Amino acid sequence: MKALVFGGPGEKAWDSVPDPGIQEPTDVIVSVDTTTICGTDLHILKGDVPAVTEGRILGHEAVGTVVETGAAVSSLKKGDRVLVPAITSCGRCGPCKSGMAAHCEAVGGIGWIFGHLIDGVQAQFARVPYAETSVHLVPEGVSDEQVLFLADILPTGFEIGVLNGRVKPGDSVAVVGAGPVGLAAMMTAQIAGAGKIIAVDLAESRLKHALDFGATHTVQGDADNEILAIAPGGVDVAIEAVGVPETFDLCTRVVRAGGTVANIGVHGAPTTLHLEELWIKNITITTGLVSGSTVPTLLQLVRDGRIDAEQLGTHHFALADIMDAYDVFAAAGENDALKVVLKS
Repeated sequence: MKALVFGGPGEKAWDSVPDPGIQEPTDVIVSVDTTTICGTDLHILKGDVPAVTEGRILGHEAVGTVVETGAAVSSLKKGDRVLVPAITSCGRCGPCKSGMAAHCEAVGGIGWIFGHLIDGVQAQFARVPYAETSVHLVPEGVSDEQVLFLADILPTGFEIGVLNGRVKPGDSVAVVGAGPVGLAAMMTAQIAGAGKIIAVDLAESRLKHALDFGATHTVQGDADNEILAIAPGGVDVAIEAVGVPETFDLCTRVVRAGGTVANIGVHGAPTTLHLEELWIKNITITTGLVSGSTVPTLLQLVRDGRIDAEQLGTHHFALADIMDAYDVFAAAGENDALKVVLKS
C-alpha cells in the first residue's frame, strides 16, 4: 500500500510500505476512505515530538471501512463504516472507565498512539487496536466529511474548551485563537448556550470564518480593552486555543473573578503564571488532552443537523496528492485553509 511516511525532522514521503495485518485479537484493519492533516503532524515534522521515529506512518483522524477483524471482535464486521478517532481506548483500565481515555493504561498511559507510537491513518489501510472500544459506527445517511472532524478537533474544542470551561447558558466566552480547534470550541459553545462568543485572532480571514462558527463578536488588535468593552468585568470563560505564552496571559487578564480559563493550546514554551495578580480572583485554570468521550453525542448532533462540522474542510485532495495537501495546510494563512480533506 501507499502511505505518508515520516523520514525524520523536515522529511516525509508518499511511499510504498507493507500492508498492515492483524496483530492482536482485538484489532481490525480499516480501508481508509477519508483522512486529514492535523497541526500536530506539522509539529512532528518540525521535530517537536521526539517519540515519533523515522519510518512512522503519520495521521490520527480517519473515516474508513472495516476489511478484516481480529478473532475477539464480535460487534464489528467487514463492510462497516467507522470513524477512527485520535484516541485509542481499551475500555477496561481505570482511566478509560472514568471517562479519561486520553490516559489509557493499556496503550502506555497516553491514548494518542496513531501516527505517534504506532503507524497512523494517512495511508490506504490502517490497523486499529482495541477497535470495539475505540471506533464509532457512522450513522446511515451521514457523509465522511460530516464526521471526519469528530475524530479530534471537534471533541477537543468541546471537551477541553467548553466542558472543562463549564460553559453555561448565557455565559460570555472568549476564544483566543480562531484556528480549527478554536472554531470547534465556538461551534460547541453555541450548542452549550453561550450568550456571547468573542473570537480573538490576529488574522482577519480567520475572524471572518469565526462568524460562521457561532462567534457573536470578533476582536483583532487591542484585545484586552475590546473584550472588556463587550463583557464588562471580564468573560465567564476564556478558552486558550493557540499555545503561546501571550495568548494564555491574555486569557488570565480578561477572565472575570470566579471565571475559568480553559487551556486547549499545545504549549511548547513555558509561560509565567501571574499568581501575584490571580490569587485574589478565584479563577479556575484547566488543561487536558481530548478523550473522545463526547463523540457519541457529537455524532447524534451531526446526524440531526445541529452541527455542521463539514464546513471545517475548506480544501479537498485525493489521498495520492497528500504531499500537495501538506504544502497547502502548512501555509494555511496564505491559502485561507482551515482543514484539508483527503479522499482515497
